[in-house]
Amino acid sequence: MLRLACKNFLKLNCVCGILTKIKTEIKEFFMPKISPLAVGNHSISLEEIKKQYGPPPWGHRVVITDQMTGTVICQAPGHPNDKHYHIYDEWWVVLEGEIHWEMEGQSEPVRAKAGDFVFAPKNHFHHIHVVGDKPAIRLAISVTGEKHRHEK
Repeated sequence: MLRLACKNFLKLNCVCGILTKIKTEIKEFFMPKISPLAVGNHSISLEEIKKQYGPPPWGHRVVITDQMTGTVICQAPGHPNDKHYHIYDEWWVVLEGEIHWEMEGQSEPVRAKAGDFVFAPKNHFHHIHVVGDKPAIRLAISVTGEKHRHEK
């Protein structure tokens, strides 16, 4: 179903004569360059993932089970991230760089740098910003299938 939707979207862009990098971004997003960890594939290094993807933005699902998903996300300074929430808790480990999280109910942003853990309770809006002039990489842990929600 998802592939069909993407295929139809890309056909529409071609018909309109607007072939943009959206095609590449969609293809790269849905077709990981490295297989997620699973039975028989128990480890991968961050350096290997970075070499495969190159400059940001990119995301790679390192673990996908029926209950949880772990996604490595590389975001450049100034790259947009939408304000959203989830109906399940979500948490992150900052692997590189510095990131600020605007969290619903907090008067100041949560500031995190490499080695820090950040938690967003379910049903709380959050908005992520990379700080400084270098990309930031984080590992996001969430419930499998959970999506960004924009309205309560």
